[in-house]
Amino acid sequence: MPASRRELLRWQFNLTWSLFKLHLEQLNPQDFLWEPAKCCWTMRQGDGVAWVPDWADTEPAPIPVPTIGWVTWHIGWWWSMTIDHAQGRPPRDRTEVEWPGAGQPTIDWLRGLRADWLAVLDELTDADLDAAAPFPWQNDPEMTVAHMVGWVNAELMKNAAEIGQLRLVRAAS
Repeated sequence: MPASRRELLRWQFNLTWSLFKLHLEQLNPQDFLWEPAKCCWTMRQGDGVAWVPDWADTEPAPIPVPTIGWVTWHIGWWWSMTIDHAQGRPPRDRTEVEWPGAGQPTIDWLRGLRADWLAVLDELTDADLDAAAPFPWQNDPEMTVAHMVGWVNAELMKNAAEIGQLRLVRAAS
């Protein structure tokens, strides 16, 4: 049994990552840009070599089905911003988070974000966990850093499930 809240949150993150890792290890480059529906969001090559995510400031109706590529970019975006906030750095803008491309480059990027996040978790004290969360609930004193860490775990689990479902549907079609 974890001895502290930090250890419990780290255990929860490790459990979430182990479920995500099952899908990451099964992905091949063709999975990332497979479009599961006519109405979907994906990553597109912009001018030059950069990848650009489909995006709307107001969520469209119907909500587009994302590709695995888009979901992995989305993970990289919110996780990079959360790490920036947790380390006291100005958070990157959505447009500054670059998706590395289909296949191993993105898997390696996500593994790097995991390592960065574990470094954040390892530094947290009980006082840190009790502090107001800098993200994603700005100006809400009820939401603490402990809530933020729990949110990362839940958001990653949700995104891992989305990637897993997309991978399974593609394999079955």
